[in-house]
Amino acid sequence: MRIGIIGAGIIGQAVAQRFIAAGHEVMLSNSRGPQTLNDLLVQIPGVQVGTIEDAAAFGDVVLVAIPFNRYPTLPAEWLAGKTVLDANNYYPDRDGPVPALDRFETTTSRLIAEHLPGARVVKVFNAILADDLDRDARPNTAHDRRALPVAADDAGAKTLAIQLLDEVGFDAVDAGNLDESWRFERAKPAYCIPLNKEALKAALATAERHVELAHGSWRH
Repeated sequence: MRIGIIGAGIIGQAVAQRFIAAGHEVMLSNSRGPQTLNDLLVQIPGVQVGTIEDAAAFGDVVLVAIPFNRYPTLPAEWLAGKTVLDANNYYPDRDGPVPALDRFETTTSRLIAEHLPGARVVKVFNAILADDLDRDARPNTAHDRRALPVAADDAGAKTLAIQLLDEVGFDAVDAGNLDESWRFERAKPAYCIPLNKEALKAALATAERHVELAHGSWRH
């Protein structure tokens, strides 16, 4: 499969390496242009680099891993018809306030899906640290496999994301549609905590919409 990645930070790079190891073709991009990514051609053997438009056109699937406040800059027409993997998280100190999120009225992925009406958005890869993507990956025969949550409105896109997670070394737990993706956003019990499938299901179930865990009880 051809996978474009918008955002060449630590999560974008880590996911790229996992996808390449699984046999997929990957193109990384960022807002500053491919000339700033030449070092990654050496650091990540097999990766390609391009503009954001290049990566969007290249990918059968496109991962978006950018600061959340940058999502309005994504050109919706470039991502129409694509399965978009949303790895973004809202940090008010970094992103500035988003009143609808602060009032718990919507989710980060719902906002992105509304901005990309032609795309099939899947919330995935947001609830794991970049270092853990390599450290915690296991073959599907392992007894200690970590699970990651997945949410989407489109059943086919969700199935594809779950397949990709399996290929890169992780079990998956279906967390519902995009309106339920708050269960594994920042400061929730499932956020960036290594859990197996059953423990992750329990963490998602115990999440409370208006309760955020104190800083320090979750990793970021």
